[in-house]
Amino acid sequence: MVQPASASPGTRAPAPTTPTATQPGPPPPALVDWESLQAAVRSCERCGLCRSRQQTVFGSGSPSAPWLIVGEAPGAEEDLRGEPFVGQAGRLLDAMLAAIGLDRGRDVFITNVLKCRPPGNRNPEPDEVARCAPFLRRQIELLAPSGILVMGRFAAQALLETDASVAGLRNRVHRYAVGNAELPLVVTYHPAYLLRNPADKAKAWADLCLALARLPRQRPPG
Repeated sequence: MVQPASASPGTRAPAPTTPTATQPGPPPPALVDWESLQAAVRSCERCGLCRSRQQTVFGSGSPSAPWLIVGEAPGAEEDLRGEPFVGQAGRLLDAMLAAIGLDRGRDVFITNVLKCRPPGNRNPEPDEVARCAPFLRRQIELLAPSGILVMGRFAAQALLETDASVAGLRNRVHRYAVGNAELPLVVTYHPAYLLRNPADKAKAWADLCLALARLPRQRPPG
């Protein structure tokens, strides 16, 4: 997990500067509630993606759902509609969830590592992931899900702080520390990848079965 950097003891803080596309700005202020977090994402200019987006894509689903699904970044349709996982990849995700008895609107909340679309649907850059990380981290803290299903290499690498591939991370349960809890986390392939590589759908099905067996279907108390 990406932690905000802090100044070393005894050093003098530099004069404040205005964030630019090539210079990381300071971490966003403490976002104490869901509405404040949504507003901060909506107005975010922490990286250059703000200049090419149509709108930010905060997430969709039930904030009280037991599962959190984390993808990589919005695509063209998501950028236009302001909702994650729409279009062909979204329909495949809906079918995957239905196959294990989950309803998209009731049983999961869906978001992405990046809240803005990378131009041309290119891969996320490391600095873009780092600047968006505090938003995702706060989403997880506020949602307090019972488990996390991660879809795609960049999402898995961001949350698990690794450079391993999906093939190297799937087929087991990881732990994601947040507060005093360690949330179970399962990695699988992104639906867009599965559309291009249908031979791996059997592996994705095995991952979904693992998630169904190991991610609690009830939210933790409190």
